[in-house]
Amino acid sequence: MEKLIIYTDGGARGNPGPAAVGIVIGSSTLLGASKSYRDYLGETTNNVAEYKAVIFALKKAKALLGGKKARGAELEINTDSDLLCNQVSGDYKIKEPHLQPLFVEIWNLKQDFKEVKFNLVPREKNRAADKLVNEELDSRLL
Repeated sequence: MEKLIIYTDGGARGNPGPAAVGIVIGSSTLLGASKSYRDYLGETTNNVAEYKAVIFALKKAKALLGGKKARGAELEINTDSDLLCNQVSGDYKIKEPHLQPLFVEIWNLKQDFKEVKFNLVPREKNRAADKLVNEELDSRLL
């Protein structure tokens, strides 16, 4: 059985403002070394960027594993977003209408895996994903 440990971050400069996501996927015998990805989102809010980072991570994990292996895989998704972690875990209601479709997309993507756990981690433990967000924003804005 595959187990992937994923660190995600999304951020915007300004809120809303130019935004990006960064993810680090590691701890897999299939993958070997960890893999890092980043992507530019355009103008959006920090919360939307955090949600899009998880969506990006789930899609990347499935693409890396392939559909058959993904169905047997466990994912541990680490984020420093208290709001996102508590909303996707069902501890907080999603009151913002623009986040509800993103939650549904995450919910649907989770079905492709055996198990998906979300962990809230301190910012210091999420530096690699945060660095990717800033590198992507710097490459677009500077």
